[in-house]
Amino acid sequence: MFSAFETRDPRYDGIFVTAVRTTGIFCRPTCPARKPKRQNVEFFPSVADALSAGYRACLRCRPLEPAGSTPEWARTLLAAVEADPAHRWTDQDLRRRFQLDPVRVRRWFQRSHGITFHAYSRARRLASALSHLTEGEALTQIAHEHGYESLSGFRDAFTRAFGMTPGSPGKGQVVLKRLNTPLGPMVAGATDEGICLLEFSDRRMLETQLRRVGKRFGQAPVPGDHPLIERLEGQLANYFSGDSAAFDLPLALSGTPFQERVWNALLEIPYGETISYDELARRVDCPGGQRAVGRANGDNRIAVVIPCHRVIRASGDLGGYGGGLPRKQWLLDLERGTVQERLFQDVDLGGDPIPSAEG
Repeated sequence: MFSAFETRDPRYDGIFVTAVRTTGIFCRPTCPARKPKRQNVEFFPSVADALSAGYRACLRCRPLEPAGSTPEWARTLLAAVEADPAHRWTDQDLRRRFQLDPVRVRRWFQRSHGITFHAYSRARRLASALSHLTEGEALTQIAHEHGYESLSGFRDAFTRAFGMTPGSPGKGQVVLKRLNTPLGPMVAGATDEGICLLEFSDRRMLETQLRRVGKRFGQAPVPGDHPLIERLEGQLANYFSGDSAAFDLPLALSGTPFQERVWNALLEIPYGETISYDELARRVDCPGGQRAVGRANGDNRIAVVIPCHRVIRASGDLGGYGGGLPRKQWLLDLERGTVQERLFQDVDLGGDPIPSAEG
């Protein structure tokens, strides 16, 4: 755990907090403050435990706020973008209207969304334009209302974003939204067909998964809201609180026939139970194909809902997990009702924090 704290590993955010005896302060594992000596550090499974031990919250990393939570200034700015997605936002808008430093805004958006604020607002503007196109509005009017000085400029921007010209047929708009969870932020994606993406935002494969989703549906994903993501957010909250084990959502699977066989088999594993990679291979009529099903597990784009975390090695070892082994252990403990009991036994929270290709 100290290694995760020392390297600011985001996969441990929400799994434990670190308290410093010499200062009386507790922090997230990802706190940017200078790291103390090992002998001055102790770990707690929750904020409540650290508070009960007499520690106070760090003012830099703010561990009392949910992992990956959005600060008030960013919520205000995001609300303004949603209220007027057609607006062309400038640094001057940030300074005059919100009294915000554009550099601070850029850094937060890059860290939290993987793109700058201006790229985010441009994507929302184009997503709004796409929505108006599907409603049958005139192309020239849409371009003008969304801040484009010429129709050719709008066509070029639209084609770069979606890989098609305005008016070309697509397989359905892909909408992305960042969701906060106890294990850190996740990126959810949906079309009218179903949920097509749910990944931890710090997963190395996320960029690849986004490209695959865009290719599958014929256009680049864009930030926004979708009724299915709203339902997903509620069901995830119930899952993480232990109030519900079920997800009742349409899924837009997009893989090879073998991958989809594996993913459907994962959906059949009951809550709170695990199976081995060998057993999963037998269930999809691929005996001896542990490596093949492990790769299909790793290619699962809808984490938690399609429970690839419920597959472990025959020896009982965790195997791999794209979101990181600490999260895999946490999810399994949640489903077994043993999160608090297991976390701080004298065991490693999942060994090497770098996930393998399986799961």
